[in-house]
Amino acid sequence: MIRLTKKVFSDLAIWMMGFGLIVGLVFPFFMFFLGIPREITFSWWFFLVCMIAGLFVGFVNIILAKRVVGSRLSDLSNHMLDIEKHLKDISGKSETFDCSPLKCHIPVDSEDAIGESSKAFNNLVDTLAKSMQTEINIRTYTQMLTSHLETDELCRDALVTLLDMVKAPAGAILVEEEGELNVHCSVGLTNADSLGANPLVLDTLQTLRRGIIDIPKNITLDGVLTTFQPQQIIVEPILYKKVGLGIIVLASPFTFAEESYENLDLFGKSLALALHNSMAHDQVQRLAAVDPLTGVYNRRFGVARLHEEFIRTVKQNISMGLLMMDIDNFKQINDAYGHSVGDRVLRSIALTARGQLREGDIIVRLGGDEFMLVLLGASRSDTQDIGEKIRRMVDEKRISYGEQNIHATVSIGGSSFPELDAEYEKELIEAADRSLYLVKNSGRNRVSV
Repeated sequence: MIRLTKKVFSDLAIWMMGFGLIVGLVFPFFMFFLGIPREITFSWWFFLVCMIAGLFVGFVNIILAKRVVGSRLSDLSNHMLDIEKHLKDISGKSETFDCSPLKCHIPVDSEDAIGESSKAFNNLVDTLAKSMQTEINIRTYTQMLTSHLETDELCRDALVTLLDMVKAPAGAILVEEEGELNVHCSVGLTNADSLGANPLVLDTLQTLRRGIIDIPKNITLDGVLTTFQPQQIIVEPILYKKVGLGIIVLASPFTFAEESYENLDLFGKSLALALHNSMAHDQVQRLAAVDPLTGVYNRRFGVARLHEEFIRTVKQNISMGLLMMDIDNFKQINDAYGHSVGDRVLRSIALTARGQLREGDIIVRLGGDEFMLVLLGASRSDTQDIGEKIRRMVDEKRISYGEQNIHATVSIGGSSFPELDAEYEKELIEAADRSLYLVKNSGRNRVSV
C-alpha cells in the first residue's frame, strides 16, 4: 500500500475515511438500482448524508483499529522499552538478567498475526534472557578463574561453578602432570583417585574428544563410584591450542540437557586458558626454587626453607641434622674432562644423595660443587648414618663418559640439634662447615659430624 504519512494509523485513517467517501458517493447509485426513486437517490442532500455516513464509518473503524490493534502494539513497544532499560542497567555488571514470563512476556490472546507476533516476541525474550544470563555467567566465571594462580584452588572453584551450571551433583577435574593424570578436586565421588587410571578417561585424553556414557539402571561404572546411581557421565577434555591439559568428569542421575553441552564448550575454553596460566605459574615458581642443572633446591630457596624448618624444630623441641657435602677434587674433573662432564658428575651425585634422603628431607645446591642437606627429625647418630650412606653410594658409583668410567668421591661435614645448642640455623651451618673443613684436611672421602 502506498504510504501517505510516516504514521501507520494516520495512513489507515486517511484510507478508511477516503474509502468511506467513495462508498458514500457510490451508495446513491446502488439505491437507485434497487428501485428507490431518482428524485431521492440523486438529490444533493442524499449524497451528503451518504458521504457523511461513509466518513463516520471510516472514523469508527480507525478508532476500533487503534483500540484492538494499537493497544497490542503499544504493549509490545512498552515491553521492548522495559527490556532495553533493564539491559542498559545491567550492562557490564554481573547481575542476574531477571526476565521471567510473568515479568516480560506479552499475553497471547489471539490466533492471528498479532498473536503470532506476541509469541515471536516472547520466544525472542526467552532466547535473549538465556543469552544474557550465559554472558553474565561467563563474565563471572572468567573473573573467578583469573583470580587464581594456584592450580588446586582454580580447579576447586571451577568445578563447583561447572556443577552448578550443568545441574550435576558430582564431578572431578584431573590435570596431566609429568605424564600422569592427577585428581586436583572432586565432588560427590567416593573413589575419585582411581579416575586417573580409568580407561575411558585415558582414552578421552588421547583422542581429545568428548565422551558421553549412558548407564542403564542397576549398573555401576567401575572407577566412577558416586554417592548416587548415575544415569549419564560426561568426560570432557580440557584443550588449550589442541593440547590436552586435563579432563573434566561430570556425573548426573539424569540425562544432561542440551544446553549443558553448550555451557561446557563455552566454559571449558576459559578453564583451559586459566589452567594453562596456572600451570605456567607453577612452573615459574618451581624454576625459581630449583637449581636448573641438578634439579634440587637453589641456595636462596633452600636457605629460606632451612630457616622455616629450624624455627619449627625449636618450637616443637625435636631434632634436626645438617650435612654440608663437597665433591673431592672437582676442579681436576673439570680440567681433565671438561665442564659438560663436570655437570654430569654434579647431576649424578645430586641424584644419588637425594635418593638416600627420607620423605621431607631437603637437599640444596649452595653453589659450585657444594651441597647442603637438611635432615628433619634426625639425631646426631642418624645424621652420621645418612651422611655415611651417601658417601658410600657415591664412592661405589661410576659415571660413564664415552668409554671411560669416572670415579668421584665426596667429603661430608655435619652438625645436629639439639646436641649443638644453637639459637640460630646459622650456627648449625658454621658447625657443619668446620666439620667439612676438618674432613678435607684429613684425607677427604669421609664423614664427620
